[in-house]
Amino acid sequence: MKQKTIVNLLQKAYAAELETVANYLANSVWLDGLRAEEIKESLAADVTEELGHAQKLAHRLKVLGVAPKGSLDLERTQKSLQPPADSTDIMSVVKGVIDAEKDAISTYKTIIKECEGTDYVTQDLAISLLADEEQHLCLFEGFLRSLEKHGPRA
Repeated sequence: MKQKTIVNLLQKAYAAELETVANYLANSVWLDGLRAEEIKESLAADVTEELGHAQKLAHRLKVLGVAPKGSLDLERTQKSLQPPADSTDIMSVVKGVIDAEKDAISTYKTIIKECEGTDYVTQDLAISLLADEEQHLCLFEGFLRSLEKHGPRA
């Protein structure tokens, strides 16, 4: 039963990482404006890192004897990270990234707890990915503070 829970959590994390790749890619191209360039560059760089997370999760699923889900079976939940209608609305994108990173952090913490005493390899992977997501969160919380202090168009 515990193994099934771990696999389900790995599948959830895998789907979320791939959804993040799609949304970061879209937003890294879509955003415009005076303050958008640094955020776009950060999102574009993070596409590669998030794809790497998905690859690591897929490899772990393979080792556990489970096929990673294909595109038709992937759950999509990142409503706040969708590209905004207004390409200059960088605030909504930054807040969407923060939401996605907090969700990833929560998922990896759950995996870490679920693996305790049973699956140290998956636990180690989740700890490593958690560290990356915490760094992303810190960066985008800094962007948010700057936007709130100086305004999105400053």
